Amino acid sequence: MILWAIFGIIILLVLIVKVYQKLTVGICRTSAHMVGKVVIVTGGNSGLGLETAKDLASRGAKVILACRSVRRAAAAKEEIIKASGNTDVHFRQLDLASLRSVKDFCDHIYKTEKRVDVLINNAGAGGLGNGKTADGLHVGMQVNFFAPFLLTCLLVPLMKSSAPSRIINVSSMIHKYGELDFDNLNMEKYWSDYLVYANSKLFLNLMTLELSSRLKGTGVTVNSLHPGVAATNIFRNIPSNIIRNIVEKCIGFMFQTPWEAAQTTIYLSVSPEVEGVTGKYFCDCQEKLPSKCSQDPELAKRLWIESEKLVKYTLPDN
Repeated sequence: MILWAIFGIIILLVLIVKVYQKLTVGICRTSAHMVGKVVIVTGGNSGLGLETAKDLASRGAKVILACRSVRRAAAAKEEIIKASGNTDVHFRQLDLASLRSVKDFCDHIYKTEKRVDVLINNAGAGGLGNGKTADGLHVGMQVNFFAPFLLTCLLVPLMKSSAPSRIINVSSMIHKYGELDFDNLNMEKYWSDYLVYANSKLFLNLMTLELSSRLKGTGVTVNSLHPGVAATNIFRNIPSNIIRNIVEKCIGFMFQTPWEAAQTTIYLSVSPEVEGVTGKYFCDCQEKLPSKCSQDPELAKRLWIESEKLVKYTLPDN
């Protein structure tokens, strides 16, 4: 009887949490259109990225999916066209584990696009292990931070000429558990999958802060966000099938749907309410305060300089 009572209490608590989340989740309610706008969504073939791409395509935007898997991107393209009725949806291969791929992607964008109005750094992955890429960077840190950092820097000139334009970095509340150790940016002293993910999200927030300062007066805004914990495939790289299935099923039941979790990204992409707002952190379509570390301009500047060294690229001053 006691065990059944405990089980019942647990179920009740889970249901209370679920109801609370449904009542408090932020929804992007603006009807703003995106006709004539060009949007790039990294990782737009699944989860939050796919839901974001569907919404922006339904508003008339030209949507470019930047994905590693051509097969999955092609399938996502057809799904987005079917859902939105907008045929101006495209995909370009982008492997964030290769800085050469990032450069090739940007070269292609400059050749084919006259403008980029919104860049959404959405792609991310956990459980990638402790290996290094051909670029000499920790694979998790490169995929989740250093490659998006380089991608953004390379596209900034085009976004300046497209202003007003928006850069959106999909961070996470987990950034609060990150550690900014300038002797361990590339995870060479110590690491864990959790620390890699937390650090990469912390670094995205600091990148947002510094880039907003560098782009002041250009008409290009940059903000970061916590999307919520959603039932996506972000944990697909966890090596143990049993652990991965347990994690995914728990998240699928307990937390938000990808559509719900995509709302803040959509809000920052389209809402007139955030026009001109830059260097901020959002959750549930509202501005929130990130960790103290994320708000430190000196740390942000130093991380930016060190990141430029690691990706071997310096953003021009003008």
